[in-house]
Amino acid sequence: MTRHDPGLAAAQALHDNVAQPLERAMAMPKAVYTSAEFAALEQRHVFARDWLCAGRAESLAEAGDYLTMEIAGQPVVVLRDRDGAIRAMSNVCRHRMSLLLEGRGNVRAITCPYHAWTYNLDGSLRGAPAMTLNESFCKEALGLPAVRCAVWQGWIMVTLNPDVPDPGIALAEVTDLIAPFDMTNYREQWRETFRWATNWKVLAENFMESYHLPMCHAGTIGGASKLEEMVCPTGGAAFNYHFILKNDSVPLALAHPTNTTLQGDDRRKTWLLAIYPSLLITVTPGYFWYLSLTAEGPGHVNVLYGGGMSAEWLADPQAADHLAKVRALLAAVNVEDKGCTEKVYRGLCSDLAVPGPLSHLERPNYEFAQYLASRIPAQA
Repeated sequence: MTRHDPGLAAAQALHDNVAQPLERAMAMPKAVYTSAEFAALEQRHVFARDWLCAGRAESLAEAGDYLTMEIAGQPVVVLRDRDGAIRAMSNVCRHRMSLLLEGRGNVRAITCPYHAWTYNLDGSLRGAPAMTLNESFCKEALGLPAVRCAVWQGWIMVTLNPDVPDPGIALAEVTDLIAPFDMTNYREQWRETFRWATNWKVLAENFMESYHLPMCHAGTIGGASKLEEMVCPTGGAAFNYHFILKNDSVPLALAHPTNTTLQGDDRRKTWLLAIYPSLLITVTPGYFWYLSLTAEGPGHVNVLYGGGMSAEWLADPQAADHLAKVRALLAAVNVEDKGCTEKVYRGLCSDLAVPGPLSHLERPNYEFAQYLASRIPAQA
């Protein structure tokens, strides 16, 4: 790259931006969102180098259950093997390089749809038709390359980077923060995907602050919390967070009467956790929901969206009714967020747009910008 490369210029502007303290912080430069060259830098330095979330471990309940994903353009399959372990591997055949699996499902073995090369659930090659006359063919050498995979607090985390610290280490502070909630005991009840016409960071930042709730969500959850009660502490190198205290307008957001672990404000506290770069989790005493983001150029984001309930609420006789109400509420919230975040991206593309100063309630956004600057170099 040259000094005039638009992506490099955007990276330098980002570094200059975070050189200011929070008290003088501004929104990130427009090119950080709109530049295709900067989006390419993100793929190389962020998505290819950090942990990404593939969903919840309980969604792959049986041997052979699988899902597919892309990491920085690399096709990956994540599955539960016959020993009960969750593993990830390349989703590309070792023969003529066809994609192997698509979407989600269950298989007894992975069979290439092109020439029927077949792989075991551990990625080893089981068989390949009509290969006996090729002297270079060695079945033992033609397994699917493994991709690093770990389960943290029930979340399936995958990375192409062999050197990044394990999520259990990088996110130890998060585990401690929300220990009384114990995310491993929550169970996913739904998941879906959607695609919005906005930059992935606009959606991520929208999640990271509740400053927009009274206005953007006036028709749904905007009245359930107050700006003066929002707390935005300092986050860590791998995450940011804030929390809000909910009233009783959504019973499932409160601790179930049988929950004796949570005390005081924790019984009505909602945690909003942004795990860098692109896992966004809301956890309440009764339910959780999450977004896992995949960038599609500068102007679109693909979203894995799911949610579920805590063990105490799952055992409640009225759990299904409560969950249906929460799902309907969150669906309406998503409609509002789609409108807001797509308007932001359209505004970012305007020649007249200029980044403005951040509120103290947008500390997480400032920390997110610091994270991006730490990953993306300001020079070639």
